[in-house]
Amino acid sequence: MTSVPTPIPSRTQYVLEEIKRRILTGQLTPGQALVETELAAQFGVSKTPVREALKTLAGTGLVVMSQYKGVTVRMVDADMAREVYDVRLLLEPEALKRAVKRGASLDAARDALTRADAAADTAERSLANREFHRALYLPCGNPLLGRMLDEVRDQAALVSAVAWAASPSWEREAGEHREILRLALEGDADGAARALHAHIASFVQRAFPDAEVEAQGEDGPA
Repeated sequence: MTSVPTPIPSRTQYVLEEIKRRILTGQLTPGQALVETELAAQFGVSKTPVREALKTLAGTGLVVMSQYKGVTVRMVDADMAREVYDVRLLLEPEALKRAVKRGASLDAARDALTRADAAADTAERSLANREFHRALYLPCGNPLLGRMLDEVRDQAALVSAVAWAASPSWEREAGEHREILRLALEGDADGAARALHAHIASFVQRAFPDAEVEAQGEDGPA
């Protein structure tokens, strides 16, 4: 018999999403302590939903739980960036290639790109950026591949948030996004995949020069 995941209580879900939003938009910074009592007071809830939310976030890699230091926002360094972006480079271009080859709709990616261009602040732009990338890989036709990329999505966004805080590069990345989407909409699956590979690799190499991610795919230089 297939087990059914236990639903997360609404208060825990609210706290989870709000803490995640604050981390991914830079309001909570890497290394910052997350104190249950303080968060409970901020959200107007008991410590229980906060504790459960933090456990879930630890499972996704956004926070770290330590017996001695308590709970903190995960630190971002070159090693973490390499691990996360290696996975993205291996899987995301292939997922986009498959989505284009099967003629999947990319309307959600176009909409996300429009929201990013119209964003009033860094938080809105960051969230729209995440949705753009997800809209490229999700219609790949392989649900497991989509879930695997979803699993590193938050960690990738954390890496991006830290990099953008140190050196904003929105305009360059927005141009790369437009080129990726143009190629995909034209049906150039291989070209779109190469452009996406180059986009991901160049970002992490600029932000974390010591990350040493693969900059070249099977089809040649990205």
